[in-house]
Amino acid sequence: MAKKNRELMISGRGRACSVPLIKIKKKAVFITVEGLEGSGKSSVIEFMEKLFKQKKLSVKVFREPGSTSVGEKIRQILLDNKNKELSVHTELLLYLAARTQLIEEKLIKALAKYAVVVCDRFFDSTLVYQGFALGLGEIVNKSVEMFSLGIKPDFTIYLDVAPKQGLARIKNKDRIEERSIVFHQRLRKGYLQLAKNNPKRINVINATVSLDQIFDNVEKIIDEIL
Repeated sequence: MAKKNRELMISGRGRACSVPLIKIKKKAVFITVEGLEGSGKSSVIEFMEKLFKQKKLSVKVFREPGSTSVGEKIRQILLDNKNKELSVHTELLLYLAARTQLIEEKLIKALAKYAVVVCDRFFDSTLVYQGFALGLGEIVNKSVEMFSLGIKPDFTIYLDVAPKQGLARIKNKDRIEERSIVFHQRLRKGYLQLAKNNPKRINVINATVSLDQIFDNVEKIIDEIL
């Protein structure tokens, strides 16, 4: 896929498409956490959940793909090392299916009920993994816009780590983690470009330092958000 298409996707430009919006009475601050494999998302999200509870704020945590019965089954398909013949377009559609299921079944209810909703990955992952790193380009940009159903994060935390360092932290790699180092290098490039294009929403945190330092930086961002 031409480099031009990948840049088009990351910058968010392109022809407008019809977006089926879901009307909700949004109460929550919607925060997503993004990062390369082995960047420490799970540890950061666990810290965030405890921090919000300490601040007496109701919080709900989801993960993508997953958090619903359908989504968890899709997750198994996507991450299973045996599914090496899974096409890139099928991969894209499965991620979109898991997301719309989460949005319609649980996310819209949580956004109307809780003070804070945190999601381990959301549409930025699709833009970077399938759109940029796999080179599907503009089709991903349009698909993400359509099948996010009008739901967008208020703030995003991106944990930045060098691909080799992140992958070295993982013992049993899944189908995505086993991809070439070139793929993971493209992921990082895509995320950094996306953050550059969305500086008000995406907060970049250095994930190569100690967990305590990462937690301190995350807490500073959360205090600013609140």
